[in-house]
Amino acid sequence: MNLANKITLARIFLVPVVMIFLLVRLNLGVIRFGGGEITISEIIAAVIFILAAITDGLDGYIARKKKLVTNLGKFLDPLADKLLISAALISLVEMQRLEAWIAIVIISREFAVTGLRMVAAAEGQVIAASVLGKLKTIVQIIAIVVLIVNNFPFSTIAFPFDEIITWVAVIITLLSGIDYFSKNYQVIRFSKSR
Repeated sequence: MNLANKITLARIFLVPVVMIFLLVRLNLGVIRFGGGEITISEIIAAVIFILAAITDGLDGYIARKKKLVTNLGKFLDPLADKLLISAALISLVEMQRLEAWIAIVIISREFAVTGLRMVAAAEGQVIAASVLGKLKTIVQIIAIVVLIVNNFPFSTIAFPFDEIITWVAVIITLLSGIDYFSKNYQVIRFSKSR
């Protein structure tokens, strides 16, 4: 197993670690501020989530730079991304910091685009990540981190950055999904019947 795939696997193994710090009531202390509070566990979860998210770009960079692109990597990388984002969103719903419908919309888009890519792959085509798709990922990561840390430090000045960035994430998620399907409609339309 090459270095890029090991980094991707590390991202997968960090998913349950993030969830433990978010969902298990570890008594590590609380920081109170103007509009609310944040636990030390949530800060640790946010740091681990950020590190895991950084590995997404890192493993791809290493795989391309050192010519380590493998079929295993092509399978594991998107799987790791979906697991990380989905687990964080579901945890935030459990923590009552995110509406369930928002998590459903984002996760559904991920499954739909993955399905589209699988149909394309069966036809011998590759659907590369679009600029809008990459922007979607960045905005989702920012939104998740802000929600994990309970809108800190913006809540100290009563600025609803968490709500704003969540709406931006939902809108860009939907737009990028529409973009993938509109640009690749022929993949579904002309796919071989089974």
